[in-house]
Parts: sequence; C-alpha cells; structure tokens
Amino acid sequence: MISFVYNDTRYELQPVGSSWNVLRCESGGRRVTVGAGLFPWKGPADACCLAEAFVQTAYPVGVKLVGPDVQHPMTVGDLRIVGPNVGHPNFIYWDKDSTSCSPT
Repeated sequence: MISFVYNDTRYELQPVGSSWNVLRCESGGRRVTVGAGLFPWKGPADACCLAEAFVQTAYPVGVKLVGPDVQHPMTVGDLRIVGPNVGHPNFIYWDKDSTSCSPT
C-alpha cells in the first residue's frame, strides 16, 4: 500500500480493481475512507500525486481571508462601493496563530 503524510496525518492509497481508494489513518489503527474509486487506470506514482492534491483540497490547513480594499473604493454617483482587496489576502492557519499579512 502507498502512503503519504499531509498536515501530520498519514494517508494510504489502496488499489481496488483499476482504481484507488484514499484512506486516512487515525490513532488506534483505524482507517477512514476519504475517497473511493478514484483515479482509474492511473499507476501508483500518478495516483499518489493526485491523491495528495485531493487531500490538500479536502482538508485545507487554513483559509484565505480577503478583506475590503478601503484605499481604492469605486464610486457610482454618490454610492461608494468597497470591493475586496485581492492583492493582500491573509492566510489563516488552523493549527497556529499567524497571518501572512499584518493589518494596516
């Protein structure tokens, strides 16, 4: 069985016919199915790369927070529209107290 570690959790790929199941290994030896019947006809190396991408999407380690861009509002008549500041997102991690950008 092929295994990899992501965010301090071990995952395994289990071949089932021509496809793969992705399992999350929990404490006590228990395995939980994350995805079944994935990546048909892929070899072990390709399936492992695809499984890692799948797990990173299914279990993100944080969220990207995009705040308002108050420095560059748009105006339509008297209406002031404040859009998102996509140039300076903060990435907030679940497992530590940190952000990528400090508030200004």
